[in-house]
Amino acid sequence: MTQDTEQKPLEYQSAEGRNNILGFWIFIGAEFALFSTLFAAYFVLIDRTAGDIGGADLFSLPLVLVMTFILLTSSFTCGLAIHEMRAGRLKRTLWWIGITLLLGLGFIGLEIYEFFEYVHEGATISTSAFWSAFFVLLGTHGLHVLFGIIWMMVLAYQLIKHGLNPKTTSKFFIASLYWHFLDVIWVLIFTGVYLLGMVR
Repeated sequence: MTQDTEQKPLEYQSAEGRNNILGFWIFIGAEFALFSTLFAAYFVLIDRTAGDIGGADLFSLPLVLVMTFILLTSSFTCGLAIHEMRAGRLKRTLWWIGITLLLGLGFIGLEIYEFFEYVHEGATISTSAFWSAFFVLLGTHGLHVLFGIIWMMVLAYQLIKHGLNPKTTSKFFIASLYWHFLDVIWVLIFTGVYLLGMVR
């Protein structure tokens, strides 16, 4: 192993790992295109409430702030997991992955609770074009978060079984990029959907 290789983070020490990370950045670009389309549809339909319930009638800032805090904190703990991974500390890596997963599950639980509350108040995906766009946008993000949780659970098992090596670390690094991407999308949702919706 060359000195240059030893100085690189573990996830970059194999050509396969570097290529996979590059390929995932391209995938992230496609995901941005998907969410850009969903945001565009939402903003086109933002006033199409059919004279019924609008976002300002139901959005709860305290709940959304808690959800935002949880998800942003999970991004921080995911970053700590990467730090411990690069330091070669498997147990601490798994510890921070576990906390990240718990926070992600907490976010999903609150989002499900939020959706049930809206449905209880009469806002469903068929109530109006606005609510259709809202549920599709938020639901797509929520499904991505759920997928990220399942993905990291599988990778945590692989880390336990195979330890820290260029293959397992590159996989987890890619999953962390995905997780941070979902946080960026949530910040856009928080700003463009909730904050804007509450002042309309």
